[in-house]
Amino acid sequence: MRKLILSFALLSILSGSYAQSGEGGILKKAGNILNKNNSGSGLSSDDIVAGLKEALAQGTQKSVEKLSSADGFFKDAAVKVLLPEEARQVEQKLRSLGMGKLVDDAILSINRAAEDASKSAAPIFMSAVKKMTVQDGLGILRGADTAATGYLRKSTSPELVAAFKPVIESSLEKTGATKYWAAVFEAYNKVSLKKINPDLSSYVTGKAIDGIFYYVADEEKKIRTNPAARATDLLKKVFGS
Repeated sequence: MRKLILSFALLSILSGSYAQSGEGGILKKAGNILNKNNSGSGLSSDDIVAGLKEALAQGTQKSVEKLSSADGFFKDAAVKVLLPEEARQVEQKLRSLGMGKLVDDAILSINRAAEDASKSAAPIFMSAVKKMTVQDGLGILRGADTAATGYLRKSTSPELVAAFKPVIESSLEKTGATKYWAAVFEAYNKVSLKKINPDLSSYVTGKAIDGIFYYVADEEKKIRTNPAARATDLLKKVFGS
C-alpha cells in the first residue's frame, strides 16, 4: 500500500509539471483525480482501473460489432481490405483485360473473411481487459490518447493472430476467396512471366486486426475527449461528465 501511495504521489507531481507547461491533458486529468483522492473526496485506484477497463470494454464491443457485421469492412473506406501492394499491378492488368468482375469478387470475398473473423475478437479482448493491473492503469493514464489501445494491442496480438487465422482460412474457403484468388493469378500468369503468390490468409488476418484496432483507438479518443461518449456513470466519474 505504501508503494502504491508513493506511486500516486509521483504521478501527481509529474502531472502537475506537465499541466504547467501546457502539455499532457490526460495527465492533468489523472493528477486532479489522484490529488482529490489524497484529500479523501476523489477516486480510488480501483475506481480508476475500473473506469479504464470499462472504457476499453465499451470501445472493443462497439468496434467488434461494427466490423463483424455485413459490409463492416467492405463498405468502410478506412479499413476496407484491398489486394496486397504486390498484387496491384495484377489488378490493373486484369481490369484492362475486361476481368474487373473477377477482381471485384476477390476483394469482396477477402473482406467477408475479415468480417467473419472479427466475431472471435470479443472474448480475447475481454480476457486482456480483466487482467489489467493498477500499474497498467497508471501507465495508460500517463500515455497518449490511444494508450489503452496500445496496451490492448500488445496484450492480445499473438492470441488474435492465432484465433483469426484459422477462421479467416475457413472463411476464405466459404466465401470463395481462395477460388477467386486462384482464378485471379491463374488469369494473370497466362499473360505474365512474373509469378505472384502472396500468402492470402496471413495478409487478410493482419488487415482484419489492423481494422479492429483502428476503431478501438477511435473509440478511446472519443471517451477521453467527448463527454457524450461516456455512456456509463463510472466513465463519467473517471473521465469527467
